[in-house]
Amino acid sequence: MISTQDWADARRVWDYHQMGHDPRPCSVAIGLGSHDLGVADTAVDLYKRGMAPLLLFTGATSPTTRDRMPRGEAVHYRERALELGVPSSAVLVEPRARNTGENIRFSRDVLEEAGVDVSSVLLISKPYEERRAYATARKLWPEVEIVSASTPMTFDEYVDSIGDARLVIDMLVGALQRLMIYPEQGFMISQPVPADVIEAYERLRYGGFTSRLLATEAPSA
Repeated sequence: MISTQDWADARRVWDYHQMGHDPRPCSVAIGLGSHDLGVADTAVDLYKRGMAPLLLFTGATSPTTRDRMPRGEAVHYRERALELGVPSSAVLVEPRARNTGENIRFSRDVLEEAGVDVSSVLLISKPYEERRAYATARKLWPEVEIVSASTPMTFDEYVDSIGDARLVIDMLVGALQRLMIYPEQGFMISQPVPADVIEAYERLRYGGFTSRLLATEAPSA
């Protein structure tokens, strides 16, 4: 049973995960692969609004996408973009990345090989992955400006789209855990986490929303 307090805490963590950037024209838009084709749709929308002259989709497959996207996340994203009217000449694909760090590193390599001059990146992710993607990109590609973007939606709308509130809250908790511990491991820049967000995270964690936590952070009995 998800309590009223759980919902309030989850919304607080959701809000923190979003960077609140206003989309603005960048050298390239990079869509990070996942189970969510909405990332591709948002990338296309931003392309059509003139926010980037080029799209790059990055991602291989994972246990959660292998059945839905057998040709790989980036390939399916590209197919979606072409269906929505983006010319093939405006879409690049990076099909090997299996985590956020590889998404950034491999995308940078593809753009360098293609001779694309990059000074800014419109980085498109799932809504609750904005801050994690931003922190990772700032660590691995510090010389470019990073503008975060995702499909505009509320926490309640995202829960409805997934159809599993507990899973969504688990994902929010897991993403925040990584934001707090990955900087020490060199995977991303460190960002301040407000006290009220940490308190919400701890309540959710000890309330059993732990399926996406790394084992070292699972609460003791």
